[in-house]
Amino acid sequence: MSNITIAINAGGKSTRMGSDKALLEVGGRPMIERIIEQTAGLGEQIIITNTPERYAHLGLAMFKDVLPDKGALGGLYTSIHAAAQPYALVLACDMPFVNRPFFEYMISLAPQFDAVVPRISPLLTHPERSEAKSKGASGEGSGVRVEAEPFRAIYSKACLEPIRRALDAGKMRVISFFPDMNLRWLEEDEIRRFDPELLTFLNCNTPEELGKIREIWEKRESKRQPANVKRQT
Repeated sequence: MSNITIAINAGGKSTRMGSDKALLEVGGRPMIERIIEQTAGLGEQIIITNTPERYAHLGLAMFKDVLPDKGALGGLYTSIHAAAQPYALVLACDMPFVNRPFFEYMISLAPQFDAVVPRISPLLTHPERSEAKSKGASGEGSGVRVEAEPFRAIYSKACLEPIRRALDAGKMRVISFFPDMNLRWLEEDEIRRFDPELLTFLNCNTPEELGKIREIWEKRESKRQPANVKRQT
């Protein structure tokens, strides 16, 4: 499927991190460059940002918020609006682990739905955040709360009008428009076929979480190096 745009959102304020998350380095390169490198060839790549001067060196088309001061849902609206293709794979800038087979699977499903959205338990990727959340289930039979991953998801242009209605009604939650869409949920067991450790959903909001991502990245790279060295000798 070639009719997809890769929209990387780099518009967050990064208040808890204290600096622009997209430009923080993982494995010696900024996270946004890691994402661009790993999604190359899946579709046209664009950046959604209100500070384009920070990313001009990357050479990609950049778009400011169409509807300013509308938070994450406004950024999602801009991502879909700016996409030159009928579908947009919308990605956060602070999730550097890209599972390409999983993305390709999502893309293969997209033509049948208005949106394809993963959902997992937040306890699985960030147990340190889970103390308060784990006390209340969200209607799941097992009592395990699951949450949408809207910035690891695919949206069609059909989502624009429902998002605009939600925003006009003062609904700022990213999932506010989901009930109005023909939505395909991707559940944990389906996701784990491609990404057993769910690393593609690992993000960072604090220096401590960034440290965890860097540690995992380094361990993965160290496992690959012996094989590369062996081939060279």
